[in-house]
Amino acid sequence: MWPEGIDAVTQAAAAYTIMIGVIAPAFSIGWIGSKAMEAIGRNPEASGGILTNMILIAALAEAIAIYALVVALAIKFVS
Repeated sequence: MWPEGIDAVTQAAAAYTIMIGVIAPAFSIGWIGSKAMEAIGRNPEASGGILTNMILIAALAEAIAIYALVVALAIKFVS
């Protein structure tokens, strides 16, 4: 049905998709944590609100990596 090389192409496409899809969330989660710790260092009384917002934003950034995983799995198994 498909040419012989299509398996290698889909493997590479899935690998590149997940590789590129997790780089930005990884950097953004690190940056979010760094900025939150700086903010807590400047204003320790506001740590509760800062940590709550940090966890929410980190979860949203992690969702991007999950979307990349879903796309990579769709490339691998659907084609």
